[in-house]
Parts: sequence; structure tokens; C-alpha cells
Amino acid sequence: MKVLRGLALIGLLASPLWAGEAGDLVFAERGPWDLSQGPLVWTLRQTGPEVEGFAPMSEGTVSLAAADPADGQPALELTEETARSKRRIGPFPVSGGDPALIFFLETTARDMAALTGGSPFYIRNRLKDALFRDGEVRREGTATVAVFAPFREDQNRERMFGFDTLELRFTLGDPKRPIRRMLAETGPLAGGRPAYHSEMVLK
Repeated sequence: MKVLRGLALIGLLASPLWAGEAGDLVFAERGPWDLSQGPLVWTLRQTGPEVEGFAPMSEGTVSLAAADPADGQPALELTEETARSKRRIGPFPVSGGDPALIFFLETTARDMAALTGGSPFYIRNRLKDALFRDGEVRREGTATVAVFAPFREDQNRERMFGFDTLELRFTLGDPKRPIRRMLAETGPLAGGRPAYHSEMVLK
């Protein structure tokens, strides 16, 4: 239930009132999902400092599949599988936005809160503001990449233990297809701690 409450909070990101060009690309309507060939699977890689309240997940997978219908309505669910644990997250309505994107953003917010001691509500709101209003679109070879630096100009950046350097990058292809790569990374964190790096890459 705790995971679902967090996802519900950041799930507000799936229905922006207004977004810039970069945000429009990230939040493009990608459903209905084509799962006829089986689940969609992202490779999950995460590194960072091991401190009280946080341990990086290392490597694993996140998969999106059809869930047992709720109240007769089709639904989706995510499965996160790492060396430490396996858990199912959902259900998500078929028309409720991109579950993998929601999962990635909530994971980033949760990890940042654990590593900085900051308010998860403040962090989520700043992520929301950045994704809706800021960001830039870059061309990297044949790929389109939406890039965001949500805390670079934040008034509290001096208290973020290095997370003011956080950059979010989304590698995009066909707007109707899943996001190919989602990356959240920082520079070295305060106190000489290693950088935070978390990414999901579509297989």
C-alpha cells in the first residue's frame, strides 16, 4: 500500500495541465499498450552510496504486463525483480498514463528523499514543475532526448547534498512506443559519497 500511495501521488504527473515541448514528448499518449508478444521489459540498473535507509538495487528488470481484470476492466501491472526482491506494483488502468514512467519518477523521488532526508512531497512537486515547464530537447544521433535539471536553480539546492546536480534524461523514439531509456543521475554527492545513477533501458 505504501508503494501504491507514492505512485498515486506522482501519478499526478500523468495528467499535466500544461507542458513545454520536452514535457509533451515525455508525456505523449502511448496507450493502448501492445502486449500481444508478451510483457514489455526494461533492464534496471542502479548504483549509489549505501547509507541508512537506502541501498542501491544494482541490476534487475521491470516488466509491464496485463493484470487480472479489476471489476471486469482491463488493467496493467509492473513487476520489479532484483537480486534483493521481487514485487508486483499495480494494478494500473489501461488508459491511466505510462506505468513505467510513473514507476521511474516515483523511484527517483523516493531515493532522493532517502539520501538527502528531504521532504518527498517537496521533491515530487519540484519534479512535477520541472517536467511540466522546463527541460530541453536534444538530438543525439538518430535519437531524441528530453533533458531536465529539476533542482539546478532550486532555492534549497545548498541543502540537497549534491542532488542539485540531478539530471533526468528520456530517450524517445516513436511517440506511440514506450520510452526507450530513462536515466536519473547526479555528480558526486556530499561527503565524497558516490554519485546516484538509476536507469531503465527497454530490451
